[in-house]
Amino acid sequence: MNHVFEHTGLADTHTDLMRNIVSMRVSQDLFDDLSDNPADRDAAIALELATKPRLFVSPQPVIQRPFEEAAWNEAIRYPFTHWMRSRFSDGSFGVWYGADSVETSVHETVHHWRKGLLADAGFNRPGIRLERKLYRVRCDAALVDLRPAIAHEAALLDPADYSLTHQIGTKLHREGHPGLVSRSARCDGEIYAILNPKVLSSPRQACLLTYMTTENGGVRVEREPGATWMHID
Repeated sequence: MNHVFEHTGLADTHTDLMRNIVSMRVSQDLFDDLSDNPADRDAAIALELATKPRLFVSPQPVIQRPFEEAAWNEAIRYPFTHWMRSRFSDGSFGVWYGADSVETSVHETVHHWRKGLLADAGFNRPGIRLERKLYRVRCDAALVDLRPAIAHEAALLDPADYSLTHQIGTKLHREGHPGLVSRSARCDGEIYAILNPKVLSSPRQACLLTYMTTENGGVRVEREPGATWMHID
């Protein structure tokens, strides 16, 4: 692994990254099955807001907090509190992934949806739908730049074997680095693996997408319902 770092540098990053998450195009009332009385549902919402931990503090909490905290939790917080195995984590710590563009984020998330969840559940058939929400999230950090090392170590972009990248992610996490930037293994784009949520800020909704599996095993991507925007074989 040490030879990889002989070819890395630092990328002083001050830009918006695309965060692509599972979401619904039309929000649902999570408490509507508790009671037909709107006052009861309002009381349940008030109780939730009063008792759940607040990891985000708005500079103008009376006006902004309910909206900004919701966006922060959805766009930034989740992977740091729900650890899972990924390209740069063995599952013992959280990693937040962003992309340089909407297109890169689609290629990455379609791959993991199709090869992971759908395959594991045996649902690889036409007509399966998934709705997504994309955020722009500001990143301000000096990130370890793996892109120069790719020419010297092809395993950095291995489509399935994460042995090397797990070692790299574990080292950077242990040493307290904020994150890294590398090329996508799924397309001609760049991905960002962030280890410290403090370098992320200002989440803003960018767009909504729908993924649908097709007859030939591909995935159709819609930005507007019913209109194909991208197709991934």
